[in-house]
Amino acid sequence: ADLALYRAKYEGKAGYHFFETSLDEAARRRRQLEIDLREAIVNGGFELNFQPLYCVAERRLTGFEALLRWNHPDRGQTKPEEFIALAEETGLIVPIGEWVIREACHHASIWPDVLTVAVNVSPKQFAASGLSSAILQALSASGLAPHRLELEITERTFSADIDATLATLHRLRSIGVRIALDDFGTGYLSLSRLKCFPFDKLKIDRIFVEDLGNSVTGQAIIRAITTLADALGMETLAEGVEDIRQLEALAREGCGHVQGYLFSKPLSAEEVLSLLDAGEPSASRMFGK
Repeated sequence: ADLALYRAKYEGKAGYHFFETSLDEAARRRRQLEIDLREAIVNGGFELNFQPLYCVAERRLTGFEALLRWNHPDRGQTKPEEFIALAEETGLIVPIGEWVIREACHHASIWPDVLTVAVNVSPKQFAASGLSSAILQALSASGLAPHRLELEITERTFSADIDATLATLHRLRSIGVRIALDDFGTGYLSLSRLKCFPFDKLKIDRIFVEDLGNSVTGQAIIRAITTLADALGMETLAEGVEDIRQLEALAREGCGHVQGYLFSKPLSAEEVLSLLDAGEPSASRMFGK
């Protein structure tokens, strides 16, 4: 009955659900996945991949976004969407997120000083006490300059205690850490929030990039976002750039930075070093150098 109730709540209000054997099987899989997540935290079962970020105007590599990967001992490579939600529900996202920050800072510390690393911070991790301390410790241990670390938060981060959220953001900015608003335009963040906190960057969600080159509406939305960002002194970055028409449209509409499979898939730490040694050939080719 409890499993049926849980499923009914999950599917939305004013609904019902009968118990099915599959619900018990799903609960067992979920419980096992939680156990496996805890073991991965203890035994170092995670790794980071890095997707390159490029400046459109300067046609050069500016940094990487750190992406969490889990090579499950039985399932193999497990997609983030299969375990991140569970990690947030159980609170395991907090220790996992702290590991990601430490690992990202460690890798970035051996890159050239002009390159940054961007790390996603979940709302639950952001709301937990100790985030600022974890970041300071990661920066101190790695020797990475604070301005080379960029934290990406989503609009959901503001759904809890707004005053506390803004206080933490200002505290992180005061030590030099950059703050980016991820998935901009997909939530319900009012424009007044952008006025309350001066983000360093607005990340334009891939759903607004997909129709570029084919849709006048898509170009108008990108133009509106870049114009707003420029007026507020913020950079823009479009994610999910997959073809040259999208890149050309983004350049015309004033988008400052891009990332996506047009340039590179996410790379392992070793592949990042190889890319740097090769002088960013993928960027040169895509920008037409």
